[in-house]
Amino acid sequence: MSDEMIQMVLDEASETMSEAVTHARREFSTVRTGRASSSLVEKIMVQAYGVDMRIQELASFSIPEARQLLVTPHDPANVPAIEKAIMVADLGLTPGNDGRSIRLSFPELTAERRQDLVRMVNGMAEDARNRMRGLRRHARKDLDDLEGSVSEDDIKWASSQLDELIHGFESEIDKARSAKEDELLEV
Repeated sequence: MSDEMIQMVLDEASETMSEAVTHARREFSTVRTGRASSSLVEKIMVQAYGVDMRIQELASFSIPEARQLLVTPHDPANVPAIEKAIMVADLGLTPGNDGRSIRLSFPELTAERRQDLVRMVNGMAEDARNRMRGLRRHARKDLDDLEGSVSEDDIKWASSQLDELIHGFESEIDKARSAKEDELLEV
């Protein structure tokens, strides 16, 4: 019974840490690298049909050229609202509107802007590592709550397993951060 409880705590910690890594990767994908990517605008909220909706719910995306993103609303009446939402999002992109779709041109990134983006990605990675540490603290508290029904040696073993888990997931975050940094600095 006690081994099952420890395993439950470890499994839950592993699952939430895995979700934190996935979240960090998603955050990294929103950082613009100079190439067209719909992930930059998909989550922007647009006032349409009287409610706030994500652009991805209102439009489809295509990349006709490496540095161009074409946003085509399912309903052409939403073109002005989507264009306005992109402008308000302050992405450093100026939308071009032909009445039926919105064309976004991604300019070349300057060396200074690339370094700013690298700093931003490093900050996101640090936030993800802090989230991991919070999850580890929470799992350790759960293990401490088992004290009395579980031996001290089992709790020490579970704590060492927890440390191995967090080191593995932190290395995944660092790999993703490093890959994004290389992508940003690639000229």
